[in-house]
Amino acid sequence: MKILLSTLNAKFIHSSLALRYLRSYTRPTFPDIEMAEYTINDVTLNIVADIYKRQPDIAAFSCYIWNIRETADVIASLKKICPDLPIILGGPEVSYDADHWLKQHPEFDVIVLGEGEQTFLELMKAYDEAFRTGEPPRLKEVAGIAYREGEHIRFSAPRPQIEELDSIPSPYEDDLDELNNRVVYFEASRGCPFKCQYCLSSIEDGVRYFGLDRVKADLLRLINHGVKTIKFVDRTFNINKKYALEIFQFLIDNHNGTVFQFEITADILRADVLDFLIENAPPGIFRFEIGVQSTNDETNRLVQRIQRFDRLANTVTKIKNSGKIDQHLDLIAGLPEEDYQSFRQTFNDVFALRPEELQLGFLKMLRGTGVRARAANHGYIFMDQAPYEILGNNVLSFGDMQRIKRAEDILEKYWNAHRMDHTLEWLVTRTFATPFDFFQEFGDYWEEQGWSRIGHQLEDLFLRLRLFLENRGTEQMDHILSLMKFDYLRNQKHRPRRLWWEDMLDKSELQGLHQAVADKQHELRADFARHAASEKEYFKHTLPALVSIDLEKWEQTGELIPGAYVLVVYYPYQEGQANSYTVVHQKEVRSGKLG
Repeated sequence: MKILLSTLNAKFIHSSLALRYLRSYTRPTFPDIEMAEYTINDVTLNIVADIYKRQPDIAAFSCYIWNIRETADVIASLKKICPDLPIILGGPEVSYDADHWLKQHPEFDVIVLGEGEQTFLELMKAYDEAFRTGEPPRLKEVAGIAYREGEHIRFSAPRPQIEELDSIPSPYEDDLDELNNRVVYFEASRGCPFKCQYCLSSIEDGVRYFGLDRVKADLLRLINHGVKTIKFVDRTFNINKKYALEIFQFLIDNHNGTVFQFEITADILRADVLDFLIENAPPGIFRFEIGVQSTNDETNRLVQRIQRFDRLANTVTKIKNSGKIDQHLDLIAGLPEEDYQSFRQTFNDVFALRPEELQLGFLKMLRGTGVRARAANHGYIFMDQAPYEILGNNVLSFGDMQRIKRAEDILEKYWNAHRMDHTLEWLVTRTFATPFDFFQEFGDYWEEQGWSRIGHQLEDLFLRLRLFLENRGTEQMDHILSLMKFDYLRNQKHRPRRLWWEDMLDKSELQGLHQAVADKQHELRADFARHAASEKEYFKHTLPALVSIDLEKWEQTGELIPGAYVLVVYYPYQEGQANSYTVVHQKEVRSGKLG
């Protein structure tokens, strides 16, 4: 019997952990089991054609909110050309409302409920027996499924969770070449100790762990294969201090350049674990994803979220100050009883921590969650189809949601992309009342200009920010434009050919500037100084810009020293070699035309 496991990932670089677990658990009994990963951007007919070419006896699909629509389209077409092909579905999107899915989609035959390894293997055995005997599969004997029996939807007996997780064969014992250039998802534990009512993990009880020897062996196998990024999917990685510390230490000793991402509950991260990470973590190897969601105490109470924001803030600040671990903080707009002004406060509370990335998401009313079950209590209206995003509630209107979305768009384009960190720091601390007000006001202006309906190049982002700031009559634009130039030039890997500002130096001024830079060779980085000694090499490797503050002092000390300066950025054109810069006062330029 030929079994095909399939899913539609959000992007090609993603990989499906669920399929690999099912394959490793089932393959000892059914060696012909095959796996095919597609993406939601692939053409439906192309996916159907590829599956048809493989000629499976059974096709199984892993389903999530991001792929259920596309998966249903694939299955509908596949059933038309292969009407007798059994179609099995599993995954969080179909597990908690199986009756709905089977009634709405007659092309779905069986849904595996919850944890799937044992259930799927038994289901395959039932189908295998049916293929050999010619009789219908005895589905009612397989625990943990929903299935169609004539015109009726049936549910078999519930299946308990797998207690000994090490009984599941490793999904990473072979076939590692298929993970080349992809993000690998990794599990050291299953379950979550918390009961946050917007999360599917609240449905499970307890936390189960894979053995440390098993975890280390799998990680080392992936590291030695050259996997670049491993994302742990454990819902609260640091809940077990001893377990987490041992894995951290193992990765510190063996990382070989691989980057590891963890979901961390920051307010319960123990002080000694924090100190250990700050002292021992190699820079750039660990990345923490921290769910804050809301700083409104009443909102957190309503969703049964236990959180001490003061402790979380202390942990995030210490990690940031160490400079070793990037942090990705999450917010959710639309939680119960958090209106627009409360969310504005939540945003500002969290932005004050200056995370490397701030993810602003919108509440999804996931099937099976508490917030969906009690949606009427808070007047929720939401999309009928996945991703079930809310359209409003009793304290947050659809218009409010759209405003927040506009702020989120600017947050992604400007803050999370780190295209102009110095400029934004000035704006959110000196120009606008709060950080949220900057993102909101700029987002509203962006929409008014119709820019959301057209594309943009990097230069457009700077020009549009400049137009927005000038349109509102922003003060100290000379200093802001200086910082924008600084951000633009410093973030370029190579000397840019296009500039978005008009104030340029003429030929004689450029020559005088070169002499001023050559005179301060002793202050420059060695390669910069070497190229500055030759006029030809200097002009080939540098680009100047007129600025109104001493940017070296500003970056080093935060001291604002206004004046007439020239920023000179040096581009070494060597792989892995960052650019450098110097600032020259105009009176030092010997041509005299700038003095």
